[in-house]
Amino acid sequence: MVKDIIVENVSKTYDSDRGPVEAVKNFSMEVEKGDFVAIVGPSGCGKTTLLWGLTGLHPFTSGKAIILDKIVDKPRQSVGIVFQQANLLPWRNLIQNIYFPLEIMGKNIKEYKSKIQDLIKSVGLDGFENHHPRELSGGMQQRASIIRALSFDPQILLMDEPFGALDAYTRDEMDTLILELWEKTQKTIVFVTHRIEEAVYLANKVYVMTARPGTNSAIFNIDLPRPRPEGITMEMRYFNIVAEIKRKIVEDVEKQKKEGKYKSQAYSTIT
Repeated sequence: MVKDIIVENVSKTYDSDRGPVEAVKNFSMEVEKGDFVAIVGPSGCGKTTLLWGLTGLHPFTSGKAIILDKIVDKPRQSVGIVFQQANLLPWRNLIQNIYFPLEIMGKNIKEYKSKIQDLIKSVGLDGFENHHPRELSGGMQQRASIIRALSFDPQILLMDEPFGALDAYTRDEMDTLILELWEKTQKTIVFVTHRIEEAVYLANKVYVMTARPGTNSAIFNIDLPRPRPEGITMEMRYFNIVAEIKRKIVEDVEKQKKEGKYKSQAYSTIT
């Protein structure tokens, strides 16, 4: 299989008032073309740091990441990003926000209008094109941010806990929506989340990181049917996978504590 993303022993160290902080250490990962991969781990383990390194916005201290056969050293048009917050520009309406990346890249918006309109309709935002962010719910804003990330047709989508700020019902709706979009677009997706249940529901493969400094702990291949059947999250096989991943994370933390290697995660907003 073609590997869209290859991560080889990447590490990231930040400078802080209390000295260097090692957020990620020797983490490795491979993501096949069209795959859906999730990353989980204890709070503060470096999940977001890892994802930001893949965007090219915050280069790794050591190791290397390769996306579409090129070493990551800057942001790329082949990669779309969905952040924890929708970050829509308040003075622009919904469609203007979606077109914004195309404007920055100097693209001909006319060439993308039809596809964008199809995506807008598929997420239930048709009729809201002229609404401003303040007129949209949190879920609607995040739907708009996803379409914005897809507007220029990137091959890869990096998602950093995009539904963490939403209520439980809306979050479940968004999980179903992103699966529908993934099945429709066949994008390669790397999805960071603190919710193991969400990772198991969405992904084909789940990478588990240790507590800071985050490194490889385990990889779980999610053997659940595609497309996900209605009610799969109420089945025992789903619960068993979630429980197994939870046990692994707890075991890792307890082991680090016994070895005196566990570090408080409340050192910064880096996760």
